[in-house]
Amino acid sequence: MDNSFLLSLITFSPLLAILILLLVPKSQITIIKQLGILGTILPLILATMLFVSFDYHQIGMQFYEHASWIQIPLSLMADNQTYYLNIDYEMGVDGISMPLVFMTSIIATLAAVASWNIKKRTKEYFILFHLLLIGMFGVFTAQNLLLFFLFFELTLVPMYFLIGIWGYVDREKAANRFLIYNGIGSAIMLLGFIAMLFVSSLVSPEPTISIWRLVEALTTPGNAFVTNVPESFKFGLFMAFVIAFGIKLPIFPFHSWMLKVHVQAPPAIVMIHSGILLKMGAYGLLRMGIGFFPDVAQKMAVGMAILGLINILYGATLAFVQRDLKMVLAYSSISHMGVILLGFAAMNLFGFQGAMFQVISHGFISALMFFLIGVIWERTGTSQIDELGGLAKSMPFVSGVFLAGGMASLGLPGMSGFISEFFAFLGLFGSHPVLAAIGALGLIVTAVYVLRAIMAATFGPTPTKYQQLADAQPMEVIPIVVLLGFIILIGIYPAMLSNPLQETLKTLVIQVTGIGG
Repeated sequence: MDNSFLLSLITFSPLLAILILLLVPKSQITIIKQLGILGTILPLILATMLFVSFDYHQIGMQFYEHASWIQIPLSLMADNQTYYLNIDYEMGVDGISMPLVFMTSIIATLAAVASWNIKKRTKEYFILFHLLLIGMFGVFTAQNLLLFFLFFELTLVPMYFLIGIWGYVDREKAANRFLIYNGIGSAIMLLGFIAMLFVSSLVSPEPTISIWRLVEALTTPGNAFVTNVPESFKFGLFMAFVIAFGIKLPIFPFHSWMLKVHVQAPPAIVMIHSGILLKMGAYGLLRMGIGFFPDVAQKMAVGMAILGLINILYGATLAFVQRDLKMVLAYSSISHMGVILLGFAAMNLFGFQGAMFQVISHGFISALMFFLIGVIWERTGTSQIDELGGLAKSMPFVSGVFLAGGMASLGLPGMSGFISEFFAFLGLFGSHPVLAAIGALGLIVTAVYVLRAIMAATFGPTPTKYQQLADAQPMEVIPIVVLLGFIILIGIYPAMLSNPLQETLKTLVIQVTGIGG
């Protein structure tokens, strides 16, 4: 592990934008918007440096940062010695978290560009936007349970206001539902973290809440953690993490809050929510659910696969009957999160790799699709499929990219969606072929609902009022081209993602199965 300040710089660099924005009068709207976009460039540059400097062949944490933070004395009666609970400031990335940091920086910058159309309280909007960015970076870089929890909670507050103030008609209801569901998930997660501390204190005079130390202790054969912790207790903790992070992902039936957010939040915020925040659930489930308790995860693989199947088939079926483009994509997200669960349930290298590919791939695809729906909404004032039609004549560029994004979503070869689904199902066919075959049915339905929605909105007769619509403007072309570029790049050159993932996922497979990938 090497000492570095790069991760702290990435995580807290949006503070610079916040401080500058606080000094700018709120009447200077154009300057505020420019600063809001420029404030995301610094973390993007730093995250790019992280991506380029990452050593694909090194196992374990890289760019590790460690500093003493909180020291709590513990009185132990047995030997009259004073031991301490050291809660340190620990940051680090491995092959799982580094791509997520890079993806976050890209989508955040493009979402800031997409925020140019925000018309009210722009100063408050961009301050909350950058506060949200700090929380997201922190979640993916924190290597301490308390630090992880604080950053995780930090994302809830700005997100609540960004939905509730700048959303559409039912924005308050959507924001409240978001806060209630995610608050419950956070409470369950906190109880799980406290239990992890309790477990640590039972088997060691100096307990720890360092994530990588807990993983090491819980997965080393013969370790006191492994031998002294009852299986029922492990199972209970594993299920607590499944529920806590399953609400965030979301796993059926904890999904209804997400539908409201995707429909009512402004497009730039939905780009972040669907592209990044949902992925915090997948990351937490892999890092702390499967990572802490690989033996329990192996036993629960079939149950996880069944949850994934429900997500895929339920989401795809409901997406098929929606009349609102936003709802089609919202249910599509539920279905695609099922692919992540199937990849995890495979419990092999192909499956884990497919799940992580899906995390990144869906991040870019959903950000692109919701941005395009935002562009269409700006022109037409609606996202109802029945009220649209023939947009390809007046908006050929937007309609063409919308179709390309749909092709990526349904897994067209040459795009990132194909790679993720191919690996996830390949892994599941190797361990649970019957469940994989059932899941493949969902992919057929995906093709149907995606093509139905896109073709109905962009082809056919053009209503008179939509015949003179403006196509994408320069500020809109930038996010479209960048997002589509990454979708195609991952599809034709998957090694850019598989290289950093490989060593970390191999280690995880060994912990789960006891044998190499």
